[in-house]
Amino acid sequence: MNSTITNVVKVIIVEDYKLTRVGLKSSLSEFEGIEVTGESETAELGIQKIKDLKPDVVLMDLGLPGINGIEATQKIKEFDQNIKIIVLTSHERDEEVLAALGSGANAYCLKDIEPNTLVNVIKNVKQGAAWLDPNIAEVALKMFPKPESTKVLNAAGITDARAQLTEREMEVLRLLVKGKSNTEIAKDLIVSVHTAKAHVCSILQKLCVDDRVQAAVKAIRENII
Repeated sequence: MNSTITNVVKVIIVEDYKLTRVGLKSSLSEFEGIEVTGESETAELGIQKIKDLKPDVVLMDLGLPGINGIEATQKIKEFDQNIKIIVLTSHERDEEVLAALGSGANAYCLKDIEPNTLVNVIKNVKQGAAWLDPNIAEVALKMFPKPESTKVLNAAGITDARAQLTEREMEVLRLLVKGKSNTEIAKDLIVSVHTAKAHVCSILQKLCVDDRVQAAVKAIRENII
């Protein structure tokens, strides 16, 4: 992912362990273009701070007291879809991964992520990219049954997802799986950002998914790319 984004990204950290919050804030402060504008140890206080401070990105822990990170993510998305949420967790259990994938977050990272990688994720998610930690992706893919073969689907008169996508949409999907933002997709394919966004919207509709992360998981799971 490209880390040459110059705009300052305002971040709020929602994490119940003080040591982790301090560590995250300290690590992020070493990088240009990132400003931690607030922090909270509970989802309830975090949601209020998010409403007051209007950050670009929220780093959200899952295992919070009271309202957990999944519920908090859903609540935040209900009042402001523009706020980008990165689930930052140490959990890799199947049920938690499945719940997290359905929460509407824009990225899913494990807490052992390298600081420079996290910064790149933050900056690119702010620009509209999606990110799924490879370890979480592996767990997610194991939870879904393997699809029927293309021959069986075609014999039943069902058009598979790959056949529905145009050649250009396949190119866009490959870049989307790599975590590219609409701006980066437009640059790579030499098209306008508006055109790149239109292709992404069409892909989501054809794959019957709600967001870029779900599209990436489906693309890998069903061997679309």
